[in-house]
Amino acid sequence: MIEVPVDLEVPEPFDAEALLVFFGRHAVPGIESYQEVEDRAGRRIHYARTLRLPAGPGVLELSYAAGTLTATLQLSAVSDLDEGRLRLVHLCDLATDTRLVEAHLAADDELRPLVAASPGLRVPGVVDAHEHLLRTMIGQQISLAGAANCAGKLVARFGDSVGGSGPVVTAAGPLARLFPTASALAGADPESLPMPRARGRAIVEMAAALDEGRVQLSTTSDPAQVRATLLACRGVGPWTADYVAMRALHDPDILLGSDLVIKRELVRREITDTSGWAPWRSYATMHLWRSWTG
Repeated sequence: MIEVPVDLEVPEPFDAEALLVFFGRHAVPGIESYQEVEDRAGRRIHYARTLRLPAGPGVLELSYAAGTLTATLQLSAVSDLDEGRLRLVHLCDLATDTRLVEAHLAADDELRPLVAASPGLRVPGVVDAHEHLLRTMIGQQISLAGAANCAGKLVARFGDSVGGSGPVVTAAGPLARLFPTASALAGADPESLPMPRARGRAIVEMAAALDEGRVQLSTTSDPAQVRATLLACRGVGPWTADYVAMRALHDPDILLGSDLVIKRELVRREITDTSGWAPWRSYATMHLWRSWTG
């Protein structure tokens, strides 16, 4: 692979630590690696993941140390550089001016201290909308660790290798595979998947719908239309549809009201009306999550 350092245009403020920790908590073995190092030089955070790019497999590495976020792409061909950059911008929410977002949210008495505590908090994006939808369905109603373990088993069984020379070495750890294509999962026997049978059938059906184009996801898709389409599919509830809209479609105004943590925070803070947070409720969701999880 060809290694290319990426000159990041990181907007300020930018909470890179919170972003990488979020990715680390959701990391799936085989396609993602995460590592934190603490020594005399200070704390360093490394996150890496594989990419399915037009010319072949790729790897994205992100590192954060001493207040600086750096990025590197390993590519099968230089022709994938622009696409790799686009995936990076979406993954890290680099195109949003959070100063405008935070000025709006800080007008709310409950959100003001949360915004002040986490300036530059981003909505984590994704590198592949199909992957994100399928992973979200896999992880419904189970822990993060359980979801990562289950998705990792599917990666090991159905995911393509990143290359013939073995795993790709990164600062975060080795990476061996790509997330399975929708086509590969559409051909799976749902009864053999490492999950409840109903969920297995839903995953296979959704993979077939993605592969055949009956469900289409892109950053130019209309979130409301996508949400309606997803809710009509087996195994997709409001939380999944909203979470996909928030992260994969980058809809800035999704309040995950069905999420248990968000429900608890709204009740605890006696918040009954969030209309004033529009059009930035996705960022309010992240601040409420951050206040609960740290």
